Amino acid sequence: MDGLGGRRRRSPDFLAEALELEASGDYPNALTSYRLALRERPDDLRVLQNLAIAYSRSGQPEEAIRAYRRALALDHTLAGAHYGLAFLLLKRGEGAEAVEHLEAFLELPAGDDEGSGRFRAHAMRTLHALRHPPPDDEGADMTADGGGA
Repeated sequence: MDGLGGRRRRSPDFLAEALELEASGDYPNALTSYRLALRERPDDLRVLQNLAIAYSRSGQPEEAIRAYRRALALDHTLAGAHYGLAFLLLKRGEGAEAVEHLEAFLELPAGDDEGSGRFRAHAMRTLHALRHPPPDDEGADMTADGGGA
């Protein structure tokens, strides 16, 4: 017996909780739940990527960059991590490294959904603008997230 009348106590699903909190816009509590999920599963790529997105959306770009880098250290084929990291690096003024991540993103297989196409088009436009800046440096805002990353 476990002291609960024979019922086993289920541990909370911190990832599900974090996703629900994030969807409702409660980033501080979502971040707490993501960190708890990460404590249970330190190499969980989904947790790391979602944690990075939540950090980014809550105005903590350095923490987001750290989470994306950790995810990519575990699996360098994570398209979303390359994409998200590239635009955070651009905002930080690190164009050369951002180019590397945009190229890596574009080299990976494209998804079949409409969103994937939008992200790829945004990455291609940004990469082109970085390689061919306008003479007066007044190009499109390359740091915009292109639709939700």
